[in-house]
Amino acid sequence: MGTDLARRLVVTAAEIFCIVGTLVGTGVIGTRVAESSGGALSADATLIAPLGTAFSIWSVIYLGLFAYTVWQWLPRAATTARERRIGWLAGITMILNAAWLLVTQVDWIWVSVLVIVALAVTLGLLVKRLRENPGTTPLGKLVVDGTFGLYLGWVTAATCANIAVAGSAMGWGSGGSTDEWIAIAVLAVAVGLSAVYVAAFGPRFAVAAGIAWALAWINVGRLTDEPASQPVGIAAAVLAAAVLIIWAVGRVRSSRAARGDRSAQRQPT
Repeated sequence: MGTDLARRLVVTAAEIFCIVGTLVGTGVIGTRVAESSGGALSADATLIAPLGTAFSIWSVIYLGLFAYTVWQWLPRAATTARERRIGWLAGITMILNAAWLLVTQVDWIWVSVLVIVALAVTLGLLVKRLRENPGTTPLGKLVVDGTFGLYLGWVTAATCANIAVAGSAMGWGSGGSTDEWIAIAVLAVAVGLSAVYVAAFGPRFAVAAGIAWALAWINVGRLTDEPASQPVGIAAAVLAAAVLIIWAVGRVRSSRAARGDRSAQRQPT
């Protein structure tokens, strides 16, 4: 009981820290992320920076994290094996989220890369544990699986963008067509990771939606805003569709496998 209480208290404290970090990152008590680090993290900083509207996804993620914080206090969730396996990791993701926002305030771009990579790895481990301990209620699946799946998907794409920002800040790139091909290759990595996630965690729509959302707004950014790049914009749209197709194929295969298992169980012995 003591360990369960400690976990819930830590998650709650982490959520409060995350809220403080968000207030800093949105400019309420600090500098907006887009304006920090000399503007390196703005929507027009690199070829794989999504248009500013894309970041509205954080509102959904933050609402989900708040709902999760409340959820983990409910008696039906607090002492389950599922919650015991993911609770500490959930708290760590909130702390890392706030840490990323804070380090960007002091222009530590490469430190921010390390933080967001750690966040992506932690989220991957958390979602893996969700697969190993499936939810049993629709509300629980929405609050927990939906929130952390979307969180992982978005952070996967954001990690690629963050690395590009760090490289750009160090003067990487020639400013020519080579940069466009590099950008497309980096976006393809995000799509490859979406396939890895389907194989490792099962076809989770929230994860695919997070990645596809980022790619879709990169498409809009490159075709309607600076830096303009038709090749990157078109590639981003194609790759966003590829992410959803990978999820759909995984979903069909998973459904067929489940039906096969049920049929096998009904066979007389």
